[in-house]
Amino acid sequence: MPRKTLTDRMVAALKPEEKRYTVPDPDLAGHMVRITPKGAKTYAAVARDPAGRQVWATIGSADVYKIADAREAAREAIKRIKAGESAFEEPPAPPETFGVIAEDWLKRHVKKRGLRSQGEVERVLRRDVMPAWQDRDFISIRRRDVTELLDDIEDESGPSAADHVLAVVRGIMNWYASRSDDYLPPIAKGMRRTDPKNRKRARILDDEELVLVWKTAEANGKFGSILRLALLTAQRRDKVATLKWADVALDGEWSIAADDREKGTGGALLLPEAAVDIIRAQERVGGNPYVFPGRGDGHFAGFSPCKRRFNEKVAKANGGEQLERWTIHDLRRTARSLMARAGVRPDIAERVMGHVQEGIVEVYDRHSYRDEKAAALKALAALVETIVNPPAGENVVQMQQAAE
Repeated sequence: MPRKTLTDRMVAALKPEEKRYTVPDPDLAGHMVRITPKGAKTYAAVARDPAGRQVWATIGSADVYKIADAREAAREAIKRIKAGESAFEEPPAPPETFGVIAEDWLKRHVKKRGLRSQGEVERVLRRDVMPAWQDRDFISIRRRDVTELLDDIEDESGPSAADHVLAVVRGIMNWYASRSDDYLPPIAKGMRRTDPKNRKRARILDDEELVLVWKTAEANGKFGSILRLALLTAQRRDKVATLKWADVALDGEWSIAADDREKGTGGALLLPEAAVDIIRAQERVGGNPYVFPGRGDGHFAGFSPCKRRFNEKVAKANGGEQLERWTIHDLRRTARSLMARAGVRPDIAERVMGHVQEGIVEVYDRHSYRDEKAAALKALAALVETIVNPPAGENVVQMQQAAE
């Protein structure tokens, strides 16, 4: 009697029995169909390895595989088993992320050697690099990525800070290259930023740009709220991102936290109503203490990807035209310029921003300037409101009364 070819219809017609049983495939020795008492049907391959041991390999459910596909998979599995290999080729390992490599570098290089700079290295890594590259495929990070990161750091914190980041990134990449057969670090000469010929950044947003950014920020959730609050308070982005609910009193006074190594902060600022409204509009997330929460109990940290997406939205609102390159720190510089435009005394504006006063003034003048700083921020908020939502028929912004 000629043997019958096992078909999909025949497999579907196989009935369950009290015990699991196996039906061999006449077209391929070693290819089987297993039927459980509950009626589940599974294709499997069986063969002996070079040591004579019988090896079974499950291919998959008959509900998923056509028998022709299962037969082909079984043929390859049988061939591999007889060759002493695993029945199926191992799936490629997931790419190593920058976060994984960086943690390994910290453990095996920085901490193991007890480097005196360990604390500063970790601070730079976790504050300036991880938020942008934590989940990036390590080997996908190219020279352009490094340059863009350094540009952001330089614009936000200055060329020296960018060079600190470059040193950490270079260390990680060179360490990885010493352990890899074919990895070439994308670092090149000339990437340092502490060149005396470099000019200090002086970018501020003009009124049209400010309207575009503000209107887009209003519809851009948490990140948009951070941008608006940074402008209304003239504070650094990190201070806004790390704002805690406990830092803001019922009367709207923000006690800005400061590290011992910081040059200065705005201290205690009585915020204008517009800024308080932005804070109150944020949703509390469980036990997270931050107004702008991030992962777990941390604060918001995803500036780079959010900024890229935000720029795309601004361009869309601007008829597809990108704004001239701007940074979040430019909002702080814009706020300082707007305070001057609103008639705020220069020394008061500088105190709002937390700039250290020069010489004997810092030593002898211990006045808090609470009311003066509050008036300055109120004048700033009023000017921003006039620019963003000008009164009907008015195209020119004028401040009639200077802040005290």
